[in-house]
Order: sequence, then C-alpha cells, then structure tokens
Amino acid sequence: MASVAGAFLKVLLLLPAQTWSPVVAGNPRDCDAPLVFALPQSSFSSSSELSSSHGPGFARLNRRDGAGGWTPFVSNKYQWLQIDLGERMEVTAVATQGGYGSSDWVTSYLLMFSDSGRNWKQYRQEESIWGFPGNTNADSVVHYRLQPPFEARFLRFLPLAWNPKGRIGMRIEVYGCAYRSEVAYFDGQSALLYRFDKKSIKPIRDVISLKFKAMQSSGILLHREGQHGTHITLELIKGKLVFFLNSGNANLAPTNAHVNLTLGSLLDDQHWHSVLIQRLDAEASFTVDKHTHHFHTKGGSSYLDLNFEISFGGIPTPGRSRKSFHGCLENLYYNGVDIIELAKTHKPQIRIMGNVSFSCSQPQTVPVTFLSSSSFLALTSNSGDDKMFVTFQFRTWNRAGRLLSGELRRGAESFVLFLQDGKLKLSLFQLGQSSRNVTAGAGLNDGQWHSVSLSAKWGHMSVAVDDDTAIQPLMAALIDSGDTYYFGGCPDNSSGSGCKGPLQGFQGCLRLISIGDTAVDPISVQQGALGRFSDLQIDSCGITDRCLPSYCEHGGECSQSWDTFSCDCLGTGYTGETCHSSLYEQSCEAYKHKGNPSGLYYIDADGSGPLGPFLVYCNMTADAAWTVVRHSGPDAVTVRGAASFVYAAGAGQLRAAVGPAERCEQRLALRCGTARLPDARDGTPLSWWVGRTNETHTYWGGSLPDAQKCTCGLEGNCIDSQYYCNCDAGRNEWTSDTIVLSQKEHLPVTQVVMTDTGRPHSEAAYSLGPLLCQGDKSFWNSASFNTETSYLHFPTFHGELTADVSFFFKTTVSSGVFMENLGITDFIRIELRAPTDVTFSFDVGNGPCEVTVQSPTPFNDNRWHHLRAERNIKGASLQVDQLPQKIQPAPVNGHVRLQLNSQLFIGGTATRQRGFLGCIRSLRLNGMAVDLEERATMTPGVEPGCAGHCSSYGHLCRNGGRCREKRRGMACDCAFSAYDGPFCSDEISAYFETGSSVTYNFQEHHILSENSSALASSLHRDVTLTREMITLSFRTTRTPSLLLYVSSFYEEYLSIILANNGSFQIRYKLDRHQDPDAFNFDFKNMADGHLHQVKISREEAVVMVEVNQSAKKQVILSSGTEFNAVKSLILGKFLEPPGADPDTRRAAARGFTGCLSAVRFGRAAPLKAALRPGGPARVTVRGHVVAASRCAAGAGSGSPARELAPRLAGGAGRSGPTDEGEPLRNADRRDSAVIGGVIAVVIFILLCITAIAIRIYQQRKLRKENESKISKTEEC
Repeated sequence: MASVAGAFLKVLLLLPAQTWSPVVAGNPRDCDAPLVFALPQSSFSSSSELSSSHGPGFARLNRRDGAGGWTPFVSNKYQWLQIDLGERMEVTAVATQGGYGSSDWVTSYLLMFSDSGRNWKQYRQEESIWGFPGNTNADSVVHYRLQPPFEARFLRFLPLAWNPKGRIGMRIEVYGCAYRSEVAYFDGQSALLYRFDKKSIKPIRDVISLKFKAMQSSGILLHREGQHGTHITLELIKGKLVFFLNSGNANLAPTNAHVNLTLGSLLDDQHWHSVLIQRLDAEASFTVDKHTHHFHTKGGSSYLDLNFEISFGGIPTPGRSRKSFHGCLENLYYNGVDIIELAKTHKPQIRIMGNVSFSCSQPQTVPVTFLSSSSFLALTSNSGDDKMFVTFQFRTWNRAGRLLSGELRRGAESFVLFLQDGKLKLSLFQLGQSSRNVTAGAGLNDGQWHSVSLSAKWGHMSVAVDDDTAIQPLMAALIDSGDTYYFGGCPDNSSGSGCKGPLQGFQGCLRLISIGDTAVDPISVQQGALGRFSDLQIDSCGITDRCLPSYCEHGGECSQSWDTFSCDCLGTGYTGETCHSSLYEQSCEAYKHKGNPSGLYYIDADGSGPLGPFLVYCNMTADAAWTVVRHSGPDAVTVRGAASFVYAAGAGQLRAAVGPAERCEQRLALRCGTARLPDARDGTPLSWWVGRTNETHTYWGGSLPDAQKCTCGLEGNCIDSQYYCNCDAGRNEWTSDTIVLSQKEHLPVTQVVMTDTGRPHSEAAYSLGPLLCQGDKSFWNSASFNTETSYLHFPTFHGELTADVSFFFKTTVSSGVFMENLGITDFIRIELRAPTDVTFSFDVGNGPCEVTVQSPTPFNDNRWHHLRAERNIKGASLQVDQLPQKIQPAPVNGHVRLQLNSQLFIGGTATRQRGFLGCIRSLRLNGMAVDLEERATMTPGVEPGCAGHCSSYGHLCRNGGRCREKRRGMACDCAFSAYDGPFCSDEISAYFETGSSVTYNFQEHHILSENSSALASSLHRDVTLTREMITLSFRTTRTPSLLLYVSSFYEEYLSIILANNGSFQIRYKLDRHQDPDAFNFDFKNMADGHLHQVKISREEAVVMVEVNQSAKKQVILSSGTEFNAVKSLILGKFLEPPGADPDTRRAAARGFTGCLSAVRFGRAAPLKAALRPGGPARVTVRGHVVAASRCAAGAGSGSPARELAPRLAGGAGRSGPTDEGEPLRNADRRDSAVIGGVIAVVIFILLCITAIAIRIYQQRKLRKENESKISKTEEC
C-alpha cells in the first residue's frame, strides 16, 4: 500500500559564538527571558567551593557579590555548577562570564540537563561537538543560542578547560520561558482509549504529536485498527521507534506491515523524545526528535478505512501479546485534541484502562559512564568471604574491553571478565597454570542494556549474561575473595593478573552495580565516600548512536564503537570513509581516455551524487566513445497493441548519461501488416512512441518533434500519400518504416504503440535497437585563464557535511589558486602552491586544515593533471594523478559543518590575487558537472575551451599511431601504423594459406637498362634508405618459410626467413656486386606453432634484432649502408627473386603458411593496406589470405584460422583464390560471376599442379648449388 520515497534528515545545530542580545534575538514567542537572576540562593549548588565567598550562589551573570563568581575548591574536570529552575522550563540560550576582576575563567565546558537532578543528559552541538567554547577573559560575556532548545528543570555546567594561569571561575545566565505540559504515566499494563466523532473519521489531514519518556526499551505507544486487518501502530522496540502501517492484513507482525519505518535509537534513556506523524491525503511523514522520513501511501483510501477509536500506551484488545508502554507521555495531541486533558477531566470520549496517573515519576537509577579505555571504578569487597556475587548492567558499542577483574584467592587465583568480539568472556588465572576460559552471550555490543551476574561458590564460578549462563570449575574449592574489584580499566600502579596484557578497559555505561547483597551508590563514589575512580561521568550515560543519522552514503553499512563510526562500502560501487566516492568513471569517454578498450563497463554519470552506477557497453572508435545502453526486451518482438521496453538504468541515470552526450540516437525498425481503415484519413497517426519522460511523441526519424510525420512523410514518398507514415496506410500487405530517433531529450524509447493492431489479422513487428550516445561534452568542458586577476564565479558551493571537487588542470606557472569559497570564518581552497605542491585547505570551525600532495616531477609541465579533493566528517583527502593519496583525519568531536556564503571562485580569489594561469577542465562539484565554457564566454580574461590535449594523451596512441588534436579531445591517427583501432592497438592479422602472398609496391615499375643508372637514380632517389624499422609477428609450423622480402630495382634486397630447422635468419644485400650479409640467430626453433614477435632496426651498417621482447642481438653489415631504389615488399610466396641467394629462393618458393600480424616496414603497413577498406591500389593479393582477429587467438598452427569476421569492403574476405594478382581496391568481388568463379577454380587447380611440378624440379636443382654462406648442418 505504500512505498518509502525517501528520507530527509533535518539536523539542527548550535550557532557559533557571537555577541547576542536576548531582546534583539527573541523568537516569536518571546522565549528569551533571563531565568537565573531572580532565583534564590538555594537554587544553586556545586561540587565544591573554594570558600564561602566563592559559593555557587554568587554565579549570577554580571554580579559582583562575594568574590565575584563561583570557584571550586579544586580545579579539575570533576567539578560542576548546578542550577534548579524550580520547574521545567524551555531553555533557548545560555551565557557565561569568568570570576569578576580575577584570572579565573572557563575556556570550554559541557552543558547537562535533567528533570529530576538525576540521570543527566548532555546537550550536543552538531551531533558531535562535546564542549562549548567559553570565555577568553574574566568579564566579557559569551552567549549561545541553542538550536534546538530543550526543556528541563535542572542544568549543570561542567568545566572542561580553564585559564592555565588561574582557576575555574564562572558566572552564568540561562534564557528561556515557562513550559506548559500535560503528562500521563503508564505502568506497562495500562492504556488510554480515545473514541472520536464518526463524522470526523475521514479528515484530509491527520496529525499526531507527543513526547515520551520510556522506562523500558519496548512497548506500544499508539495503535489504531480498521477493517480487514488494516492498522497503524507506533511501537518502541529495543530503544528504536517503529511505525507500522498495514493494509488488509490482520496479523500485526512487523514482517507483514506494508510500511515499516524505523527511526531513533537509544530512546530508552529515560529522557524525553518528541514524535510527529502527519498525513495529507496520500503523503505522510514520520519524525522522531530531529529525524524525518517522508513516504507516499499509494492506497490512500485504505489508510482511511479505520475504526472510530485509537489507543495510546497499549492495545486494549484481550489476547494481544504485544508489550504495553511503560513510561510517560506528554502533550499528546490527535488532530489538535488534547488527549491527556480529556483523560484528566474524565471526558466521555476517553476510556482509561488500568492504572494511568497524571504525573511522571522520576527514575532513581544512577548510571556511570566510562569515558575512555583508562577509566576505572575500584570498589572494595568483604575480604575473606568464601563466596563472591557481583551483578551489574552495561551497554556499549565496543566489541572488546575489560569489564571486571579481581582476586579469588590472595595472590594465587584471579579472574577477568571482558568483552571479546561482542561476547562475554571469563578468564581464570592461577600461578603456574594456563588460563581457563568460558564464554556467554553474543552480539553484546549492540548499545542495549545487558544484565550480568558473576558468582563463585563451592568450587565453581559461573557467569550469566541476560539468559545465557556459563560455568567454570575452580582449581581450589576454597575461595578467599580479594580486597578490591576493578570495573573497567586498572590504575596505573596495579599489577594484578587481570591488568596485564593488551586488553583495553571498558568504554560504555554501567548501572545497578551490586557486590554481595549491597547495592553500590555511585553518588557516594562521586562524593569520595566510597571507592576510587578515574575518568568517569557519574549520574549520566553518555552513550551516543553515531550511526544516527548514518553518514554512510550510497547504501554503505554503518558500524560504530564508543568513539567513532565506520562504513562498510562492500558491494555499493563506492569507496572512501563514508562511501562517497564512486569506483567508476562518469562516462565511456572517460574510460577511453584512460586507455580502456571496448567492453562492458559500469558508469556513474553523477559521480558521488545519489544516482548509482549502471552497466553499459562502451564502443571505443577512432573518433568517439559510444555509450550503448540496452533494453531488457528482445531485439525483435511481434505485438498487437503496445510494446514496452525497460532499461537497466533508471530514468534519472539515463537523464544524467544522455544530457552531456554530443548526440544520441536510437534505431527503430518497424514492420506492420493491417487492413485499410475507412476512417482516420485526415492524416492523424495511428502509431506513436513514448520517451524517457513518459511523454507521447508522434514524430518519427528525421522529422522535427510535433511534426507528426515519419521520414517518408517529410520526403513525400510514403506508399499512400494520404498518410505520413507507411504503417499508417492500412495496406493489406507488410510495410516498413526504418527510423532513427535523435532528439536526445526524448530518448530512450520506452514504448511503441500501434492503435490499429487490435483488428483481426493486424499485427506489427518492432525491432528496437539500443540507445546510442556519442561522447561526453562535460569531460572536455574547459576554460583558459589568461590573467592572474581573471576568474569565473558561480553560486555558493554547498558541501556542509560532505564535499568533493574534481577537475583536470594544466599550466606553465609555478603557483595559483584553482578554487576558493569563503564563509564568515569557514573556507575551502584548492591551489597550486609550488611547482610540485598541490594543497587542499579548509576550515569548518576547528582551525585551518591542510592536505598537500607533493610530486617528484613538476605539475607546471603544460600537461593535464587530474585532481580530486574530498572532505567529510571523518577527514579530508587529496589525490593528484596516480600519486599516493594524502589523508588528514578530522579532529575527534570537532565541528563538522562547512558553512560557506560567498560566491564560488574558479581560477582566482575574491581578492583577485594569486589567480591561476592555465586551463581547468571537467570541473565537478559533488558529482555535478559545472559548465565552465558557458560562463567563460561572458567573462573578460577567460576563454572557453583549451587546446593541446596530445601532450597529455598522446601516449595512448601506440604502435606508431599519431595523436591528432580535436576541438574536444584528441584522436589517434593509425595511417602509418601496422595496427588499427582507437589507440592503434588492434592487431591486424591474416592467415596465409599455402601459395598465397601479399605484394606491396613502394613505387611504380620503370624498365631500366644497364646504361640507365643515372635515370634510375633520378627516379628512385626518394626511396634510398639508410635506416629502417621492421616489425612483424608470426605463427607457423612450416619450414622453410619466407616471412618478409623487400626488393630493389638494383637487385638489392632484404629477406627474413625461417630455415629448415626453424632457425631465424636475415639476409641483407645492399650492394648488388657483393654477396649478401647472412645472419643466423640461434634463438630457438621458431616454427613451433607459437606466436613470435620480431623487431628489427637498422642504422646504416648496425642492425639490432629483438625477438619476443626479450632476446636481442646486434650485427654489423659489410655489404653496404644504403638500401637503394626500394621497389616492393612481399609476404608469402613468389618465384625466382632476382639475384637472391639460394636459401632465400628456396624460402620464397615455399612461401609462408600460417598467421602474420603487425607487419610494418618503415611507414608501410602492407597487411593493413591489403585488409582494410580503402587500401592503396599498390597492394596485390594472390591466393587465399584471410583476415584473422589476432594470431595469438587463431586456430591451431598449420590450419586456416576460421575467425568469424565481417567481409572486407571490395571483397577482401572472399573465399576463393585468384590467379592473376591485382590490387584489392580494384578487384571485382561480386557474387554474380558464378561461371567465372568456376572457371577460376579449374584454372587454379591446374596451376597448382604445374607449380608443384616446378617446385620439385627447383628443389632438385638447388641441392646441387653450394652458394649459401650457411653450413648444411644449420639446414638439417
């Protein structure tokens, strides 16, 4: 019936110190009257006084009576000044002074309040500040307005720090007004039943307000039932308030409630807590103290279907097992009706069930707070007893800590009772023996009160926690209990067994301590009449739920100890102290420029914002990064009526992803078959689609919104001119519309509707493609700051509890401020402080804090650097590029709110000094992109955009690719690389079947004679090489093999071959009049079916060879240093290379069978030219050369790689070989030449037979020749 729409926390805080006038600052109720100045002397009390003239009665503000203020006998942290206001009052402000004309004043203090003078509660600022800043001299007055105010009769001021050259000295005033209240006490077995007028049972607005003080941790506060099991219930469960709203289910179990909201924690602290429940039609809110849940009740009418009565304090129906409330309710109102007043005056609408009284009894329990791990309470026992019995209750968040220790037999046997992993553990120690342990309970660090009893008698010792008991036998039957029991830690001079080891003392609260049959009075301890203690807060339980509100964002799980909290971010997609920072990039564009290839990625379009990450496919192309968002429906669906499409991302996520895109589109292929309609001939469309915002659109691809026409309607070529879409024509035949929708504000498509498909024999087939979005404008949004006094200004940056800033910057200057935002005293600033130092500084009221990242290399290198700064209540962090992140923890119990009020300055400061010179790009504040370019267009000294991206991203272009600047970003030009893809990293591979080849011609052929050397030199001087770089990768099992051959018009050549034994060999002939230089590299047998990578570089006569990126060898040429008139490069088989040595001829005749990839000779990439569309006409392919995805992932060696790849443009991927070599660019690959293909196959077979015969003849002839410079043993 309802779903929770969201939760909004309204945290109220204490205003900073200021000079304040009660009259001027009065609230509308004028609740700011001074409450102390007219009180009698008896209303003042204190822990001690230095003399009768320094007593608490002299502590009135601005009075000079006595010694001029209160001063205790000893100045330490256990002193206090107490005020009794006579009755509960509303307190709105406090003010303090030091002792008149003295050096005695308090610099910080705690403020406690209570209804009864017992069980004090601390007033906290900002949920974490422990102390109020006090005075800096004896006479000035420091006022604080309390937001929110509180109600109390008793107040205590506890000095924390004072003038080190004086003593504690205080004069005080309290401001407020009278507080009216009606109170009812419920004893756990009583209730009030309110019956109201039937005429008013269905109000449009319902409001229930009350305050409660609980004596027990669980109980029903209110309950109202309706028909068919409908009910609303407000119940206290283990100190938390739970609101149940159930529709149509009589079972009151929480798991069956349709709305189940939990607010508050530790509400069983015997202090007042406020509740407000409001409903306006179907909108409702639930508030406990300062924390609010808003929710929507979808079934509003069911909510109103309730009975005519509502009960408070319990459920009056007999047989109900739910526990009734034990405690007090105050100012209980239902729709403006004072329920308690009706009950006190015994009005007929109210029925009192059980014992309900109209005054609130005050608790007599005195809790004790152990503030630190060194806190202890030492209590004496009846020494010499033959038994031991100790009981107490405790509550804590800590998983570990020593609770109690003592002796069983003097110096011989001792015990320690402690928490470990949330369990209660008892360890017994005896001299010369190992410890013995028993464990009881689990999960005891849940903040709830737990009862413990420890007893020893008749040879055994037992420990019980709640309902769990464990027993441990003692070594000796006789017990002689020691003199002292230590609760918590141990004194510094203690040497007992329980005080040894790393175990820390207990932090938390204890109460109801009993030793033997005697209850311990903590007030006597406080007054020094009983025991000893250190670092305790007596008569107060100072436990705080640091997970309420939870500062863990994005679903992070909060856990806490006494001092702090932590967030478990596992599975959230976020990281950091508060799960604030996203693990993922904002877009595919960002992933691309980190060098990531195409693939599935999570993107987080709003970064640290509320929208979560979602999965997309990033298609990285040479010019752009495309974001592909698929829908969950099938690619094609036949429907009658409407087809809906659901995406993995929500509407907010899609909006955040589509907004910054350069452009978006979505293709819709629509085929429809329907009968002609006699009506709707006015051109009204019979089909439409619904976009992201649930708006209906009648326009189709290529048309403008609201045109109500398909593309054929705009072009005037629809199959029926009366209609504007083919599918609206109503033909008795299948028609189609292919649509490209590109109005990104409306995308993606969520529904397609065909209103006519309800007719018999009418149907439609939809094929909706994914949402495609190109680029990310925010990633390249930038501004150039040209003067030190220029800046961009934006509205105030709001990051009270959590703030993060990220951007790219580049500069050539040594310093400058990137960003600044100021408050009255708070500020935030990020700056380049020195060429190697970036500093993030801020102040939230605890004094300036700085975090600095230092780099081993300067930041002012005119390259882009990425900066991310974050500040939250746990601390601050700063990271630049991939340098180690620097973290600065926040001070314990310090101020946490960043309060700014000036404009946000980017690239400069409010003083126009230390401005930044350079570029800032992709600025994001709390995950939201800031449009720098728009503001820069109207700001002098600042220009939109920033050129020069290749200096930073050029390294992404690999394998010889060149970085090319774009207006928004850069692109890799792979024209002179043997690789392809967005970063020139996609391997271009091909499988060569036996007899196939690729020839790359460097220049056109010219017939040369022996006497035309001058002409040849003139024609080919541009391709004379003194150096070259060669790379290739291969995989084969065939030998001998020709890997690469480069020829010259002068019969010079280079050949790279595998010999018969698989050894790698190189031949260089750089002078046709000399024999070639032949080099054999004994790396290993490289015809082993594995992929091998070869890199050869020549610098004149020096040749460096590297194999598989590890084995290297250098050789020196003797045949020359210039490679003249380079003609062509050949991969695979060719016959009779002119002037070649016998081994090269044998390898050339055999060719190459296997996989070749990444072939490059200088700037020539022959495989790429052959296999990529639009390759140069100088490439010729003979035989069967098949494109492969990559050699390392191909088929097994020696067999063709059968990768499924798209056919190349122009037919480069055809399956049949050709007889005559011709450039692929000019080849005719059409399938219509069937007969020609058959003839070609026959000719190919005949040529193969002829080639085999020639090959046999050549091999016999070559065996007789002995011209090779390599021994025959190397060929075996």
